[in-house]
Amino acid sequence: MSSASPILERDQQEAVDADHPWVTIVWNDPVNLMSYVTLVFMRDLGHPRAVAEKLMMDVHTVGRASVSTGTREKMETTVATLQAAGLWATMQQDV
Repeated sequence: MSSASPILERDQQEAVDADHPWVTIVWNDPVNLMSYVTLVFMRDLGHPRAVAEKLMMDVHTVGRASVSTGTREKMETTVATLQAAGLWATMQQDV
């Protein structure tokens, strides 16, 4: 049985969340063209072309790339945006 108050536990969890930001991961898929993935990274994430192309090549060759970092809420929005564009995107907490 924990003797810590729920407020203290929530504050500690928020501190852990701040120490470990969330990341959006885009996974390789057999459907989307490399040029389209690059376009989505530039259009929806605001990446410059060189960064978008490097991330796209990571997705293509490694199978995945971390394309964005931030709060959980921001990454949820980013994942939804990328999924709406047809990309296979997930999020996880960076550790």
